[in-house]
Amino acid sequence: MKKKMISVLLTAGLLAGTLAGNCVTVPAEEKASDKIAVGALKGPTAMGMAQLLDDDSYDFTIAASPDEIVPQIVQGNVDIAAVPSNLAAVLYQKTQKNVSVLAVNTLGVLYLVENGESIQSVEDLKGKTIYASGKGATPEYALEYVLSANGIDPEKDVTIEYKSEHAEVVAALANDQTAAGLLPQPFVTTALMKNDSLRVALDLNQLWQDGVSDDSQLVTGVVVVRNDYLKEHEADVDAFMDAYQASVEFVNSDPDQAAKIIGAHDIIAEEVAKKAIPDCSIVFVEGEEMQNMLSGYLSTLEQQNPEMVGGQLPDDDFYYAR
Repeated sequence: MKKKMISVLLTAGLLAGTLAGNCVTVPAEEKASDKIAVGALKGPTAMGMAQLLDDDSYDFTIAASPDEIVPQIVQGNVDIAAVPSNLAAVLYQKTQKNVSVLAVNTLGVLYLVENGESIQSVEDLKGKTIYASGKGATPEYALEYVLSANGIDPEKDVTIEYKSEHAEVVAALANDQTAAGLLPQPFVTTALMKNDSLRVALDLNQLWQDGVSDDSQLVTGVVVVRNDYLKEHEADVDAFMDAYQASVEFVNSDPDQAAKIIGAHDIIAEEVAKKAIPDCSIVFVEGEEMQNMLSGYLSTLEQQNPEMVGGQLPDDDFYYAR
């Protein structure tokens, strides 16, 4: 268990000198402006914020991985941030409850891809090598849970090889034609556009909903706020939530226009964004529905290993309601 805890925290990027033991949030230096500092990740979370990226009310940091954003939250340099759902719970525990969830912003975007047609069900994965990225975060937990629920031992029946980047998964699939790869959107679309022999074999989100869990959805990402910022700027935070919800609606209703903005900000290429947006499960779910959805998912993870959610499930004050 101790080794598992260390693995989870290392992978999430929480031990980069900012989170250790019972740490507290370091007060931020006085900002040069009154803009809300927002952190987002390349992929669906930043894509969902497309309509806000050129708004002068916000100062955006777009990062490639959570470990670039986490220290900024802990040090108080970022006010609002998009992070993996389980990482939000870990932050809540490790910052003495100085983080609240505003909304769920991404549902299951994980897919197993392969060369050919050999994988038609989860059972077909038995004996195969699966290349994946995201060890210690949602991809690892979701994959292992789905495998176990279908009678496949993740340690004995398959070989799971984790890569540090999505591009490495795609490269591994090119070299191993018999393997499967676990990728999130929009990187699935990128891979399919580069290699026409690849196909989507299984949708992990659908598998989760179809039988893995009756009381939770596969919640990939959330948007969080520092509570010390929220206490002083609740009206600004609520205004951000309204703007973010409108942006999500814009992105889903007009992928072509949204893709132009996404490409211009170098989140992903415009042509990839156009094709990927419908499959990215970009949402904005707040309030009671958010709490029910997220708490069910975190409860599922906690049953696997409490350290996945910071040692224990968050209290009700973790879920922001306006």
